[in-house]
Amino acid sequence: MISMMYHHLNSDRCSNDYLIFREHLEYISKNFNTQFPSSKLEKNPICLVFDDGYFDFYRLIFPLLKEFKLKALLAVVPKYILDDCPFGDEKRLNYEHNHLFLNFENGTFCTYSELKEMIQSGLVKIASHSYSHKNLTEDDADVTLELTKSKEILEDKLGVVVDSFVFPFGKYNQEVLDETLKHYKYPFRIGNGINRDFGGVRGVIYRVDGDNLKNGYEVFSPINILKYKFKTFTKMILGNR
Repeated sequence: MISMMYHHLNSDRCSNDYLIFREHLEYISKNFNTQFPSSKLEKNPICLVFDDGYFDFYRLIFPLLKEFKLKALLAVVPKYILDDCPFGDEKRLNYEHNHLFLNFENGTFCTYSELKEMIQSGLVKIASHSYSHKNLTEDDADVTLELTKSKEILEDKLGVVVDSFVFPFGKYNQEVLDETLKHYKYPFRIGNGINRDFGGVRGVIYRVDGDNLKNGYEVFSPINILKYKFKTFTKMILGNR
């Protein structure tokens, strides 16, 4: 089971060109079955995971999901989510990657009303990406608060069950993982590995980096798939270090 990691379209960093990404999703629609973590695995399963919940997901990516009838997991950070936003697309999309968190009051992230619309489509499921996008391995991180406050707010505001967690910056250790599994069934990391199922590798689901794609299909080439499988094999033996 392949799980992917994405962030933006048409941004300056951690991004993909719109046309290449459209080609990428079209390829996925013809060769894979997109899945949510809680669903029964189908043939050629893939889980599309988008980090942070930037506004461009709603404006640019969500229409593509509808066009190709694809499902995606959106990992969001409640501290930066507004109920609604009065500003237009031009203002909300006109920030570089490093300035998005600083300008969240200008609607740089999806609002709760937009999240609800996407959830109701059946194509988007919400995951937690912590409460404040804090590196959970740092000494001053309140891990329990970051895990539980996010889950409580999202479930209350959106009326859904949040059972997936995406580690901010991909950072975690065994202590953080143990605490995460008390509150979430499906923890996701980075790592360019392939999983047997949503049980992941030693309790963590590996994701293939899908940012900065050169074309729509290269990430799925036989040699890359072999690399991902080898990465998984080594992690099963050596552990998630």
